[in-house]
Amino acid sequence: MSKPSDPEVLVSCQGVSKKFCRNLKKSLWYGVKDGVSEIVRGQSSYTLRKDEFWALDDISFELRRGECLGLLGRNGAGKTTLLKVLSGLIKPDKGTITLKGKVGGLIALGAGFNGILSGRENIRINGAILGYSRDEIEDRIQEIIDFAEIPDFIDAPVNTYSSGMSVRLGFAIAAILTKPDVLLLDEVLAVGDIGFTIKCLNAVREMMKDSAVIFVSHNMQFISQFCSRVVLFEKGQNLGKFKTSVGIQEYLNTFPPKDIQVRSDKIIIKDLKLIDETGETLQKSSDRFEVNHGSKIFVSFSLNSEEKLSGKFGIEIQDSLKLPIISFSIEEKKIGCGCSNVKIPLKKIELNSGNYSIVMGFIEKETKKVLFRVENICPFFIKTHEVLWGKILTYSSLDIKKS
Repeated sequence: MSKPSDPEVLVSCQGVSKKFCRNLKKSLWYGVKDGVSEIVRGQSSYTLRKDEFWALDDISFELRRGECLGLLGRNGAGKTTLLKVLSGLIKPDKGTITLKGKVGGLIALGAGFNGILSGRENIRINGAILGYSRDEIEDRIQEIIDFAEIPDFIDAPVNTYSSGMSVRLGFAIAAILTKPDVLLLDEVLAVGDIGFTIKCLNAVREMMKDSAVIFVSHNMQFISQFCSRVVLFEKGQNLGKFKTSVGIQEYLNTFPPKDIQVRSDKIIIKDLKLIDETGETLQKSSDRFEVNHGSKIFVSFSLNSEEKLSGKFGIEIQDSLKLPIISFSIEEKKIGCGCSNVKIPLKKIELNSGNYSIVMGFIEKETKKVLFRVENICPFFIKTHEVLWGKILTYSSLDIKKS
């Protein structure tokens, strides 16, 4: 691979495409034909044949030292395939990849271990594969054991390890022996308890200082913590490059909310919607209600009760990660038999830009029993030009006195 002309650019990916075949027999036959075609004509087929599909389709981007690019998309979108192409594990069918410096991948941790050998022996083998001398490996072996936190099992065969222990050892080897210019990370931070996860986060953060990093994860908190930009994938295609917060929101928008009708033994609720102060239903865009920053809105629905009830409604607003942001406790009300139209006010909404949804429940007064609780109702989004530091904006005063 040639070196990029710009010394700061460590990764240059231009028009990269990779196709696979869903049928094994045809895949083998196509491989033979493409191999012959590449020898005779210097190129393989660029057109899709029966049962073939593009796992990657015309992917282009550049990445500089010190930058971290997040790859977002559903399972099967092409994220891991791109990492394998970049690491040289598979060859692209079209396009060019230009890398500068050493490439290190934390992709399939522990996948290359020999199960009948001990953890210590696997450390030595992996170190030798990475180009370290025997003395250099011995100098680092205790550090790897301490990092993996498996000292009592390091001389036991790896096939006796739990999956978590194997991944711990794999991460420890990669983190301590790999000092890459280009770092490829694929779902490597879910490798243990919270203490070990924090240790892994710190190790990755340290490696990122002098590397260009490409990071794949379904954990949006990790993506937002590490990545300066994200690329959104769908069916092998690049849907765009975004700032991290915008890209995460675009990714979450690919999971449309579902209409919900709630039933319990005593209550039927339907026709859930958000309305404004005039009683007008708020407009929708992409199955979400549009809410202006700072506006007063109401949750409106029809309620059919088989008997008289007395109790309290509860409302909780969740963010796009389903984390609770605000809770409202509504005063106790009596509900008569039959059908009623209910309107619950939500106080002035001072939320940051983004997608939100509502959780609603009803607690019976006498029994304290939760008659129903439903999530992901009335999904809405807020757009604002206000500069907010957190999820919620509140106001305070400033008192300045001359000293």
